[in-house]
Amino acid sequence: MAGLSKTMAWPWLKLVLMAAKSPARDKGAAGFLTTTSAAYLAPAEYVDSDHPLVTARARALCANAGTRRNAARAVYYFVRDLRYEGGDFEDLEIYRASSVLAAGHGYCVGKAALCAALARAAGIPARLAFADVRNHLASPRLLAAMATDVFAWHGYAQLLLSGRWISVSPTFDTLTCQRAGVPPLEFDGVHDALLQSFDGGAATMGYIKRHGLFHDVPARFLAAEMPRLYPFARDHGITRFQAAGRAGSVTDVARPGWVPDTRARQA
Repeated sequence: MAGLSKTMAWPWLKLVLMAAKSPARDKGAAGFLTTTSAAYLAPAEYVDSDHPLVTARARALCANAGTRRNAARAVYYFVRDLRYEGGDFEDLEIYRASSVLAAGHGYCVGKAALCAALARAAGIPARLAFADVRNHLASPRLLAAMATDVFAWHGYAQLLLSGRWISVSPTFDTLTCQRAGVPPLEFDGVHDALLQSFDGGAATMGYIKRHGLFHDVPARFLAAEMPRLYPFARDHGITRFQAAGRAGSVTDVARPGWVPDTRARQA
């Protein structure tokens, strides 16, 4: 912590110390206490919460948070408003928290990994969850390429706050939501933030099959499974798809039927 001012260091340290007092404890057979939530404070290969970029950003975000709930909200909003942008599934760096942070953009899984990593670095136990979803913001062009409206292995994070796991999906940034004509997903630090608006009305992202909870991103599995499910994405197909979209001035994150406002884009 050398070189940090007290206003930077001590509130963040307080959050880490508070995590050690988590109520989620089990008494072992030998009479000592084990803390289940401690596993979700530990760094991992892709949720690399011990990476210097991640720890420095966590300190900056949480310096004046005061409470774990406020720290969680600071982490969520920072990650949410990093630009939503997909990448080739074969590229393992799209799943790594520190790489997403360095790039300043990512897709759902990488952003969920970053959210979990920043939370862990701030002393908040965090884990990953995955689900197949419908009503994911997407253009007709992307849906046609996918040949389905199901987005498999959508990633989101869960944060342990006041003894309860709260689910958050910091996938779509504010600008992307504005382009799609929907409000961004808000997080109050108390309730789940999962149901991204799909059409600006009552329709939201729908979770149709849940795949469970993970300490780290199953990156090598996703690198093989996603191109299997979506053949257009094979052999760096996402890069080709994005390049063709840029050439045609097309955005691939929008609700079906949305017409891009070229005047706004040119401005």
